[in-house]
Amino acid sequence: MSAGQMPPWLQEQLMKLQQSQQSLQSVMTQKQHLEIEKAETEKALEELKKVADGDAVFKQAGTVLIKSKKQELIDELEERIEMTKTRSTVLTKQETRLKETLKEQETKITEMMKGGSANPPKSPPPEDNPRK
Repeated sequence: MSAGQMPPWLQEQLMKLQQSQQSLQSVMTQKQHLEIEKAETEKALEELKKVADGDAVFKQAGTVLIKSKKQELIDELEERIEMTKTRSTVLTKQETRLKETLKEQETKITEMMKGGSANPPKSPPPEDNPRK
């Protein structure tokens, strides 16, 4: 392998690795946003539960506040918390899968570079490659 020239198979593997890393980054960012959303919703729910039943409560709809009923808002917020939990579970599974994929890809690249069991396409015949 001449210096500065990467074989096509290696370029391809590195590109796949990069895509996996970007996907993982994206999943982790989404998870962070969900955690923030869940924390904010739980705080709102906590505050709402302190309000006396007869008191006026409002919910935000875009740029306006709409008068609402305490119990309706509690139900809505609890449902939102459940939704964030579900989405978070899905993202955690994706994250685990991506981490496994990354590990496999890194191993594959290492193997291919060592000329191990995985045969890179267009590999020189064994007699031209005495190094194991």
